[in-house]
Amino acid sequence: MNNKQDYITPITAKNLSDLFYERVKRSKDEVAYRYYDHSNEVWKDLTWHDISKKVERWHTAFRHEGLVKGDRVAIMMGNCPDWVIFDQAAYSLGLVVVPVYTNDRTENIRYILENANVKIFFIEDPSHCKALLNNNENEPKELIKIVTNAAIDSYNNSRLSLVDDWLPSYTETMDRIDVLPDDLATIVYTSGTTGRPKGVMLSHNNIFSNAHAAAIFEHFDTEDVFLSFLPLSHMFERTAGYYMPMLIGAKIAYARSIEKLGEDLISIAPTILVTVPRIFERVYNKIHDQLANKSIIAQSLFKLAVNIGWYRFLYQQKRHSWHPKLILWPILKKLVAGKILAKLGGNLQLAVSGGAALSPEIAKTFIGLGLTISQGYGLTETSPIVSTNKLDNNDPFSVGQPLGNIEVKLGDNDELLVKGPSVMMGYWDNKVATKEVIDKDNWFHTGDKAKIENNHIYITGRIKEIIVLSNGEKVPPSDIELAIGTDPLFEQIIVMGEAKPFLTAIITIEEASWNEFAKKMAVSPDESSLKLEKIKTILLERINKQLAAFPGYAKIIRAHFVLTPWDIESGLITPTLKLKRSEICDKYHNEINELYHGH
Repeated sequence: MNNKQDYITPITAKNLSDLFYERVKRSKDEVAYRYYDHSNEVWKDLTWHDISKKVERWHTAFRHEGLVKGDRVAIMMGNCPDWVIFDQAAYSLGLVVVPVYTNDRTENIRYILENANVKIFFIEDPSHCKALLNNNENEPKELIKIVTNAAIDSYNNSRLSLVDDWLPSYTETMDRIDVLPDDLATIVYTSGTTGRPKGVMLSHNNIFSNAHAAAIFEHFDTEDVFLSFLPLSHMFERTAGYYMPMLIGAKIAYARSIEKLGEDLISIAPTILVTVPRIFERVYNKIHDQLANKSIIAQSLFKLAVNIGWYRFLYQQKRHSWHPKLILWPILKKLVAGKILAKLGGNLQLAVSGGAALSPEIAKTFIGLGLTISQGYGLTETSPIVSTNKLDNNDPFSVGQPLGNIEVKLGDNDELLVKGPSVMMGYWDNKVATKEVIDKDNWFHTGDKAKIENNHIYITGRIKEIIVLSNGEKVPPSDIELAIGTDPLFEQIIVMGEAKPFLTAIITIEEASWNEFAKKMAVSPDESSLKLEKIKTILLERINKQLAAFPGYAKIIRAHFVLTPWDIESGLITPTLKLKRSEICDKYHNEINELYHGH
């Protein structure tokens, strides 16, 4: 990172539209966004001026539909410059943006459109909500227009238009609406693991204040390059990977897909990566799969690099004194660490991890290899960032220190409470739910158990997700699930045992790893082999090997294994890939009873 900073503050710009136009004014001819042109198979750049002209065209189209300040408009598309263009055109007219996950179920999409009374719905591909588009009678009544940039010939829907036909060929003079900091900017529907999604209302100030507080928490500059791949429909990516880069004047490159993320990291060579633990888990598992086929010397070198690299990190954090073994780091970096980091682009200076807990073992491995990881914490309701680790005081086993404008404290049952300008306005059209989480003193109740030490926050579990065994022992299932998931064979894990004498689990098996495992065990790779006693015994041994550091009662005694992964269509996971514990337990009700048969 260099020292050229050009931050835009909430004093300079009072809303998110002001933020955009202030950046256009300051950085008109600088590259703002990089995206992959699939038709020509080449990466292309857009300057801030380019983007502003496209925003003007969308602004004109919205005006022609007669939309007024406060009307809701929805977008369902993957990360790309068009997402920003739609978002900023809406803000310029005081419209409220409602993001929809591209992988959400039709029934959820319809509910969101109806609940928010959406007027315009922009979708990347009609096939994402085919059932909705082919049923005019069940469409939300307030919906004026559905706009798409894909083929529409196969749909019988009078409200559906191609974006190129809908957008005017000209632009009218920009007439931006006066938007106050506390005006509603967006309604983000939480993909809750139970019940209908709730619409989180966030103001311009909620989001802007959060992006600014995060930006000044660490050093960023105009030469930074962000690689965006987490869905922009999620507030973590939207704040940390869209508004914050705009605020600091950095560039954003949009990854082609999760599958091609490895290639894109090398092509783009980002300096900043906003990510989630699952990405690290996949890379970690891949490294260990490859190591398993290498020599003992190669395996020993890797372990040595991680261990000395970890000691080096603790020394830099002033938690250890200097030791002669640190002399080995340059050679280990060249032989091991540097080669692995080169596969992440070779220029990565900071990976911000959020959305879920990062396994301590995985954090130690990557930090030991020299990758700077700052783990953070937040919720949609807090715009979303509550805390993150400062790099000069980084405890990767915590979720960091509260941002400068955030207050935290512990409530009943050690529940983490949060107060600050980024706490939501409330849930859309749901005052009862709002009162359940924001108390009379404006503290937001997160539902997470925590401890606070040396100004660092440590999440210890969910208030409602602690398993109490019949012997009274309390077990946080998420910690156990995280540990089991570090074995590449185990893809999705649900641990159970409430009021039972021991823990059990339902686990989906990762297909590629299973095929290799089945071959080594000389059994058929179909699901029937998972019922063989010798296979179940070996799998349980592998599970409990991952749980060696846990107390004796926190072991999996029995488990049911399946090959079919849980997905959104089956209703077993949310669009943000959170497992729906109760639905999964309902689906496997008989299997769970069998696991506890005789006890």
